[in-house]
Amino acid sequence: MKKTLFHRLWRPIVAAFVGASTTLSFAPYHLWPFALLSPFILLLLISRQSPKAVLWTGFAWGLGQFATGISWVHISIDTFGGMPKAASVLLMTLLVSYLALYPALFAWLSNRFFPRLSRHRYFLAIPVLWLITDWLRGWVMTGFPWLWLGYSQLETPLGNFAPLGGVELVTYVIMLCAASLSYSVLRKQWITLLIPLVVFATGFGLNGVDWVTTSERSTKFALIQGNIDQALKWVPSQRWPTILKYTDLSRENWDADIVIWPEAAIPAFEFEVSSFLETLDSAARNNDTALITGVVNRDEDKRFFNSVLTLGMTSEEPYQYDVGQRYHKHHLLPFGEFVPFESILRPLAPFFNLPMSSFSSGDYIQPNLIAHDRQLAAALCYEIIFNEQVRANVTDDTDFILTLSNDAWFGRSIGPLQHMQIAQMRALELGKPVIRSTNNGLTAVTDYKGRITAKLPQFETGVLKAEVHSTTGQTPYHQLGSWPLYLLCLLTFVVAWWRSILPAKLNAKQVS
Repeated sequence: MKKTLFHRLWRPIVAAFVGASTTLSFAPYHLWPFALLSPFILLLLISRQSPKAVLWTGFAWGLGQFATGISWVHISIDTFGGMPKAASVLLMTLLVSYLALYPALFAWLSNRFFPRLSRHRYFLAIPVLWLITDWLRGWVMTGFPWLWLGYSQLETPLGNFAPLGGVELVTYVIMLCAASLSYSVLRKQWITLLIPLVVFATGFGLNGVDWVTTSERSTKFALIQGNIDQALKWVPSQRWPTILKYTDLSRENWDADIVIWPEAAIPAFEFEVSSFLETLDSAARNNDTALITGVVNRDEDKRFFNSVLTLGMTSEEPYQYDVGQRYHKHHLLPFGEFVPFESILRPLAPFFNLPMSSFSSGDYIQPNLIAHDRQLAAALCYEIIFNEQVRANVTDDTDFILTLSNDAWFGRSIGPLQHMQIAQMRALELGKPVIRSTNNGLTAVTDYKGRITAKLPQFETGVLKAEVHSTTGQTPYHQLGSWPLYLLCLLTFVVAWWRSILPAKLNAKQVS
């Protein structure tokens, strides 16, 4: 009995530890080989097993990955959610378990439809199934495409595939390498080890390809990191001290072309401080400067928006209160900015009634912000993880990708550092520098290859001054998006499916 129980449990237990090790490949650890080794070991664990058995192995792997990889979410629930400890742990467990369903689905599909240890299983089906289940995780219930394996490869040759097909293509080639390694071990076909070598060599060769050109036109930025305590941010008595702190830091940096405040830097509705904003707009114009800030809004229909406002040297007339002329966040954070099934959940706990948790969505595609004759494609906080949305908003005339954020919700955890890593990938994919302004870090600037060129320390008040060059041209990913990759996946899957059912058909004919 004990031996049977051990036989059933050892694979899921090992898978949970292997999944947990995947987190080491992402920021702040950057031990990128774990992104290859972890799925490689998972593929070994699910080989020659029934679909039902691998369902639990895949689920355990997912539990390990997400329990460690998004542990920072618990800080916002526990510290700011007002829930009892037991309830917050339960909610976190439910979230991690939900996300673990996708690796479980991958394992089940792999062994249900491609059970044989064949080349078409490892070289065709497995990379496609992994990509499909990751895509589903990034789409179902508004999506949570965090911890895609491709994000771990920014500083490796595999990262150079990002301008071709985005983080999806990087993830695909990681899984192709992992599948090749597992096939080599299981079938003792060592010649297939050439596949990872060729993939890495190709990525190394792509390092010398510049898809875009650096423009001679540069822009001087001053990014204000206010380091406002999240627990005090929305306290009424702290409204004007917060606003004046940002104003004073900006006044010392009017020599910049563009001054940037973070997401919701103004802890008030725009209509409540319109007189102040009119004065701030005049000050920026008098100093030949543009100022961009996050602000919350309410329209005539009493809908709330998480917005971005431009002041000073913009394409607009002097400041007027007009909610329709703002960038409004489209992709809202579940529970943080809107509450699914709110009539049921809001009465249960303060967590479901956090400040500003009733936002409405802006349009999927919105005009670039114009500041000091530069065009900036905006992505507010959580939106930066949705690469296709960012791509759709970057035009031929876009100079920079702008992302404003407030990661103070997540304390001194790994979450903000992972968030920065994701923003770096957007720069690499689209060939545009990323300007990232946050409340308490990580405030930083990247070049068009996703390399951080300037940053502020976390949890300190400061001003990041940086001069950044625009770029011209388009990466292949910017031009075409993800559809060529998914078309390839469709064709690959059809071939794998055909190769899988062909032996059964031949056996049936021989029997008949």
